Amino acid sequence: MFDKVLIANRGEIALRVLRACRELGVRTVVVHSSADADSLPVRLADEAVRIGPAASRRSYLNAAAIVEAARQTGAQAVHPGYGFLSEDADFAEICAENGLVFIGPPPQVMAALADKSTARALMSRAGLPLPPGSVRTSPTVAKAQEVAAEVGYPVIVKAAAGGGGRGMTVVRCAAELPRAYARTRAAAQVAFGDDRVYVERYLADARHVEVQVLCDGQGNGVHLGTRDCSVQRRHQKLIEEAPAPALRPATLDTLAEVALRGALSVGFAGAGTVEFLVDDAERAHFLEINCRIQVEHPVTEMVTGVDLVQEQLHVAAGVPLRLRQSDVRLHGVAIECRVNVEDPDRDFAPAPGRLERFRPPGGPFTRVDTHGHVGYLVSPHYDSLLAKVAVWAPDRDAALGRLDRALAEFEVAGPGVRTTIPFARRVLRDSAFRAARHTTALVERLLAPGSDAEPNDGAAPLDADHEAGRLDADPHPEPVHPVPDPRAEAAPAGRTPAPAAPAAGPTTWRNR
Repeated sequence: MFDKVLIANRGEIALRVLRACRELGVRTVVVHSSADADSLPVRLADEAVRIGPAASRRSYLNAAAIVEAARQTGAQAVHPGYGFLSEDADFAEICAENGLVFIGPPPQVMAALADKSTARALMSRAGLPLPPGSVRTSPTVAKAQEVAAEVGYPVIVKAAAGGGGRGMTVVRCAAELPRAYARTRAAAQVAFGDDRVYVERYLADARHVEVQVLCDGQGNGVHLGTRDCSVQRRHQKLIEEAPAPALRPATLDTLAEVALRGALSVGFAGAGTVEFLVDDAERAHFLEINCRIQVEHPVTEMVTGVDLVQEQLHVAAGVPLRLRQSDVRLHGVAIECRVNVEDPDRDFAPAPGRLERFRPPGGPFTRVDTHGHVGYLVSPHYDSLLAKVAVWAPDRDAALGRLDRALAEFEVAGPGVRTTIPFARRVLRDSAFRAARHTTALVERLLAPGSDAEPNDGAAPLDADHEAGRLDADPHPEPVHPVPDPRAEAAPAGRTPAPAAPAAGPTTWRNR
C-alpha cells in the first residue's frame, strides 16, 4: 500500500478519499485553490498545498501544479476523485511520466473509452447491445440524415468526446436535424476541442441503469450490482438507488454480466461504471463506461458493504482483486439524494452563500457525505454539490420513508442560499416514482407548466423552514489537456498561509 496519496480534488469527494486513506494508514495531501483554503478537506489533511487561484483551470485543472505538489510532499499516487482531471488520459500519462501512480484505469483504456464512438465500437465487439444508430461518427450532415432515416425519429446527436451530460441534442424530426447537427458540432469543438458527433435513436421514455464494476488489471473483475439513476435533469442525476427497482432478476443479472464482460474486454482496472438505457420491454442499450468513482457510489457501498474507494487504492497499489463474485451479496435497498446549492424556483440557478445554519440529518442507516459546516462559504466558482444523503432499509418503501425523514431534518440556511431539497422531496412523493414506474422523463414532467406535486402518499409534510433551502449538482468540470510547466515552483512548507493572495506556485503546510 502507498505511504502517501495526493488528492487532486475538492469538496465532499476529497473528504471521502481522505477518510478512506486514513483508515488504511495512508497519509494524505490535499491540493486546493485559494477559494478552498479553509475547507474541511484542507483542515483534515495531513498536508495541504495551495496550487492556484479560484479559477479551476489555474488550480484543479493545473496538471503541472498538481504534479509539483506531489513531488514536494513525496506523494506516491494521485487520486483524482470525480470531475476535474479524473477521466483525462493525458493527465494519467503525465503522472506516469513523473513517477506517480494515477488511481484509475490505464491511460490508453481511458482514452479509448472517453471517445464515445470508439467505446461503442469496442463494446459492440464485446457483445454489448447498442442503441440503434451509427457505431462510428457521422462526418457530414448527409451521413447523419442517412442514419436518422434508418433508425427513425426522435434521434440524439452526441459529441464523441462528450461526457457529464454535455454535448447532446435531441432531434424530433428531419427538418430539425441540419441545424442541430451543426450546433452540436460547434458546441463540441468549443467544449472538448473535438467536433466529431454520432447519431443514435433517442429513447425518450427509458430507465437509466448502471452497473458498478471492480477490476484489477490482471484479468480479474467483479460486478457489484445495479443502480437506477433515472431521476435527472438535463442529464444530471439527482436521486439514485441500488439495486435498480422493478426490473426482472434476469434483466439485472444480464446487465451485470455484460457490463463486466465489456470492462474486462478492454483491460479496465479500478472502479468503473457501465451505463445503459433500459426501455419498457427491458431491452438494454449501452451508453458509456465511466472511468472513475461515481458521485452515487455510496448506495452500492451500503447494499454490498464494500468500500469502493479503498478497493481503488488496493488495485492501484498492485494488489490483486480481493473480492470474488461469490463474495458479493446485495442486502436491502439504498437511495441517495444529491443536495445542491441551487434554487429550483429559478430554473435551478446556483444559489451560493455563507452557511449560517447547517445541521445534517442523522439516525439509523443514514449516511451524509458533505464538506459543509456552519460558517462555510459555498463558492460560486465550482459545482453546486454540497451534500449527499443516502439511506438504507430492508425494502424500498422503508428506504423512501427514511430518506424523506432525513431530508426533512436537514437544515441549510444563509443569505441567498437555496437548495434542491424541497424539489427532491417532491420527487419522493410522486406516485410514479414511489411505484418505480418512473423514467428519465420524470423531472421534465414535474417541471412542466401547470404540473404540481403528487398527493403526499404518507410522506412527512413540508414545513416553512425546510422550504427555505437545500442543495447539489453533478460535478463534471471540463477536462483539459495540460502540459507540465517545468518552471512551476513551490513555496516552502510552513504554517497555514492566508487565503487572500494566491501563490505563483504551490504553497504547502502540514496539519500534523
